[in-house]
Amino acid sequence: MRTTRTLLAAVVAALAFAGALLFSAAPASAHDVAESTAPANGATVAEVPASVSITFNNPPLAIGSGVTVSEGGQNWADGAVEIIDNQAVQKLRSGAPAGKYTVVWRVVSSDSHPIEGTFSFTATTGSTTSAGGAAVPSALAAVPTAGEAAPGSSSAPRAGEGVRAQDSSEPFPWSIVGLAVVAVGIVAYLAVTARRKLAVPDEADGDDQPE
Repeated sequence: MRTTRTLLAAVVAALAFAGALLFSAAPASAHDVAESTAPANGATVAEVPASVSITFNNPPLAIGSGVTVSEGGQNWADGAVEIIDNQAVQKLRSGAPAGKYTVVWRVVSSDSHPIEGTFSFTATTGSTTSAGGAAVPSALAAVPTAGEAAPGSSSAPRAGEGVRAQDSSEPFPWSIVGLAVVAVGIVAYLAVTARRKLAVPDEADGDDQPE
């Protein structure tokens, strides 16, 4: 019976290994990432745009979003953030001056997890957009590290609300899933072998029987 016990122990170990692989693979594909911003991070534009936007790999949820667009210690964001498909769009107030702007954003990703980050741009002339005007900037460029908060993300998007560190998203680990599938196949093979061993009496048991 020692062979049977060894096979059963191997089956249990393989099941535990397969379960660990599957559970470790699940969270890796969780959070969304920012793919680009408009204006691009570090860009210089001719004038202050009517709005700024952040493009994500999946549409964020339309709750818990906040964007500040600051220059000289003043926030020029106008109204609430608009979620349009996979973009978060923030309008700017008219009369914004030339200067360097810092954009701090926070949204709730499609998996209900808050993500945040920051980018900056410089405007050589002030805003010429009349009050209430809004146009989504058309030029998009990749964020230097997509899905990660850039330096300076400690600023809060809203008064009294701290910005937490950005959780990076990773591609789905198909290699781990493949290993899990192999482990499941090994489990199935060992289970069948164990059942056959249990169905056939051990030779040692036969030798112990009286003649």
